[in-house]
Amino acid sequence: MEKEKITGKTTEESNLKGTLASVFLLGFFLIFTWVSVYYLFLERL
Repeated sequence: MEKEKITGKTTEESNLKGTLASVFLLGFFLIFTWVSVYYLFLERL
């Protein structure tokens, strides 16, 4: 019983870390895309 709880918690923390990393990567990609489009817009004015 105790080992299952510890293993489950470790797996859950690992999943949350992976989720956090994915969210940060997606966020950086979106910010980079918006900034790129904004500078492209400014160049064409």
